[in-house]
Amino acid sequence: MFAINLENPCERLSGQDLGRAMQRPDERELREQLARLRAEHRELDVQIATEAASPTCDQLQIKRLKKRKLALKDRIAAIEDQLLPDIIA
Repeated sequence: MFAINLENPCERLSGQDLGRAMQRPDERELREQLARLRAEHRELDVQIATEAASPTCDQLQIKRLKKRKLALKDRIAAIEDQLLPDIIA
């Protein structure tokens, strides 16, 4: 059994090349998700600052926003770990 190289359909991919070819879209997808999560994390910073500066500041809402921001930070860290695995030197 063999896989087709999309860049050159006449060329067969080895197992290692096939792994890299399949990994590229996954890595790209993870990087896109990481960018979206980082943007959302920054937006929460703005929302928290705006809410805190408001004269009718809702402490419960700020607490919810901070909790959501922390959850995003954890997801960002998990994705970064997938993209940049620890290398023991």
